[in-house]
Amino acid sequence: MRIAILIFDKLTALDAVGPYEVLSRLPGARLEFVAKEPGLKATDSGALSLHAQRSLAEVEPGDVDLLLVPGGEGNRPMLDDEEVLDWVRQVHSTSEWTTSVCTGSLVLGAAGVLDGLRATTHWAFIDALSRFGARPVSERVVIEGKVVTAAGVSAGIDMALTVAAEIAGPDVAQAIQLGIEYDPQPPFDAGSPQKAPPEIVEFVRGQGS
Repeated sequence: MRIAILIFDKLTALDAVGPYEVLSRLPGARLEFVAKEPGLKATDSGALSLHAQRSLAEVEPGDVDLLLVPGGEGNRPMLDDEEVLDWVRQVHSTSEWTTSVCTGSLVLGAAGVLDGLRATTHWAFIDALSRFGARPVSERVVIEGKVVTAAGVSAGIDMALTVAAEIAGPDVAQAIQLGIEYDPQPPFDAGSPQKAPPEIVEFVRGQGS
């Protein structure tokens, strides 16, 4: 399984690293970070950088079995970047899986991948999906054929485990889950706008998520 994670400056770290921790453990997986230009890409906090081994121009679409597009404020310019969008389209045309986390689905939408499909993203941006012909749904992981979208940030781990089960079977996916000890027991039940106190929802919305 040849996996490419598209990264960029000001990405949200867990959007990429969460699925990386799952997908890199698939038997025989070959995973790499790619970007428009190779090199270090600083996350939105500025305190962490991920390294893109290759540029998009160096990655043939047929060499990618699974594409993952993470979110973060840095992907907004990509919505109008025809070089990136055309690469996404080409990769999607031959991929086995095309996936996103958080606002990465907006990039898939801008590339035309989500036209007519159910899709999700971070709750604060869910309405934006309709601009790209998608049918927005407030679900943690949405599977539409080979296209799999995840809600915000931490949902990328759930998405990656879901895809891992499809690729290698539920036993392998459960072994990966146990290996990374993914056993969420959060101290607060505030992980969605439906559950969080209204003042917390408004505070987070005001931060721009």
